[in-house]
Parts: sequence; C-alpha cells; structure tokens
Amino acid sequence: MNNKDKVLSMLGFAQKAGKLVSGESAVKAVYKKGQIYLLILADDFGENRKKFWSHIAAEDNIPVIVVSSKKELGVAVGLSPRALLGITDKQMAIAIEKYMQ
Repeated sequence: MNNKDKVLSMLGFAQKAGKLVSGESAVKAVYKKGQIYLLILADDFGENRKKFWSHIAAEDNIPVIVVSSKKELGVAVGLSPRALLGITDKQMAIAIEKYMQ
C-alpha cells in the first residue's frame, strides 16, 4: 500500500470516528472555532480556492496536504466528491501528515 492509499484509508477512519469535516462551509465553521489541525485539498480543487485555503492555514500554522482527486477523497470518506477536508483531532492529523513526508 503506497502513502496515498494509506492517507485515504486514514481519512475513512477519521470519518467513521467523527474526526473529519468536509466541504467548504463545514470546514470554515469548524476552522473559525480553532478546531482544525490539518487541511486536505483535492489536487483538482480550483487553483484560487487552493491558494485561499493554503494562505488561511499558513496564517494559523495549520498544515495543508494536497492528495488525490475530489472523487477519490469522496469515496475514501463515503460521500460524494469532496475538494476540502478538515481533520479535527490532533493525533489523527499528525498520523495522516506523517504519511505525506
């Protein structure tokens, strides 16, 4: 299993554990509460939206990873295609980020 597959698998676990939010409005609401520890962007997310979220995350020292397509992210978490995911558990975020290094 390659690192991308491991990340996608971890995202499924995060979803089942209730440690993941998806979609821009849901992520933004949780982000404002200071409860996002990792942002995951789809590689086919619009360039302007990628820049927007990357800039916001950088201001707050929140790591951002770009992995897979919207469709694959959606399948990984058992939902329709998703361009943006947020991890709300610090340990889960650290574990997922480790696979991307």
